[in-house]
Amino acid sequence: MQLWRSASLLRCPLHPKGRCGFARHGTYARVAPPGTRIARWYCPQGHCTFSLLPDHLAARFPGTLAQIEDVVAVVEASPSLEAAANALRTDDVTLATVLRWIRRRTRLVRITLIAVVSLLPDLCLGTAPTIHAFRLLFAGESVLMVLREVTASHLAGLSRPLGFRPPADRTGGRKSLLQQHKGADPPAGKG
Repeated sequence: MQLWRSASLLRCPLHPKGRCGFARHGTYARVAPPGTRIARWYCPQGHCTFSLLPDHLAARFPGTLAQIEDVVAVVEASPSLEAAANALRTDDVTLATVLRWIRRRTRLVRITLIAVVSLLPDLCLGTAPTIHAFRLLFAGESVLMVLREVTASHLAGLSRPLGFRPPADRTGGRKSLLQQHKGADPPAGKG
């Protein structure tokens, strides 16, 4: 399937009334799942691109929402992170590598579930911020897929892998001051 060919974005998110030159800007490939292409558009006035991410893909993270959810479910059901790592390890990678891989996913999903419980208290009344608890609430449905639909109006403010908020700038918003200038190194100072 090549659904990216028929994807459409009717108006510019920055300029809903138009006249900004908003136009299709090709596609880009996702590493995972292999063969996935994402359609995108460009706003020349806003100097930025917009991508149409299919609902099943994780935002700003490789893979699908279901893959990430399954990893977190294994962790929640395991007696320890090491036991989960041994259950999930498929390649010849070290335990430390798998643990980092697991922690990255579980941390992001827990942050997301806590945010959803806070955003939608009526829906989540008494639900713990775990995949297991949400699977019970949603009668076995794919939790992250259901939450992407239920939180559609909040996705811009939710973090990855569910929402589209960019990761926090760990440099305190002063990234440009830390960027090295192009060109040759300056001459060494005499001291």
